[in-house]
Amino acid sequence: MTPVGDGGPPPSCGQVRFYGRRHGRSLRPRRLAALSLDLDRLVLALPADAGVRLDPRLAFDPPRPRVWLELGFGTGEHLLGQAARDPEVALIGCEAFLNGVAALTVAVTDAGLAARVRIFADDARRLLPRLAPASVERVFILFPDPWPKRRHRSRRLLNDATIDELAEVLIDGGELRFASDHAEYALSTLARLTRHPALRWTATRAADWRQPPADWIPTRYERKARAAARPPLFFRFVRRIRAENCERV
Repeated sequence: MTPVGDGGPPPSCGQVRFYGRRHGRSLRPRRLAALSLDLDRLVLALPADAGVRLDPRLAFDPPRPRVWLELGFGTGEHLLGQAARDPEVALIGCEAFLNGVAALTVAVTDAGLAARVRIFADDARRLLPRLAPASVERVFILFPDPWPKRRHRSRRLLNDATIDELAEVLIDGGELRFASDHAEYALSTLARLTRHPALRWTATRAADWRQPPADWIPTRYERKARAAARPPLFFRFVRRIRAENCERV
């Protein structure tokens, strides 16, 4: 079994520092067995040479021209639903929480989707700088930890550096989807995204951020947020055409 967290070289001092849980309650036998028997064939392997960037489309056999990426997939219900819905798309999920990795491993195996799903079992911020530019068609960031205390806000996933990396890996016309039930985090993220020159907000009316897209797949966390009267906000951004490609359009 590939150990969780071996999706790339370990971060050195001054690089990515992970905050949050790696493990939860003890795994049930079925999920524990899946980590031993099934995870190896799903793990996204990065090039051993840290200077080489991975084209994620080539991480599948056969290669897949359309790749979507989910950062922090939780227990994987959204990623699995997207994979089942569109047989032309391959998906990569990032998740550092062992229990979530085990849950998705079981679900992917049971659904027969192993050919189109890969798992990076670590912090997504370790993966983004290793991906080739203009190689991902869509990115999902759904209900990430808002780290609501002011002194913890530097731990949030979406900061300016991460947004730069997302803009780099998205193809021209690629889409970034972000959802949160934490109003302050959602609005501060919206401000960061709207000022990025490579990203264009698609909203033209209030319903565009109050209602999910038509092909939305609700997550367990979203249902809990709604039950607690915390209505989510949904933001969709499109990657602008790169300057070097403008003449070809």
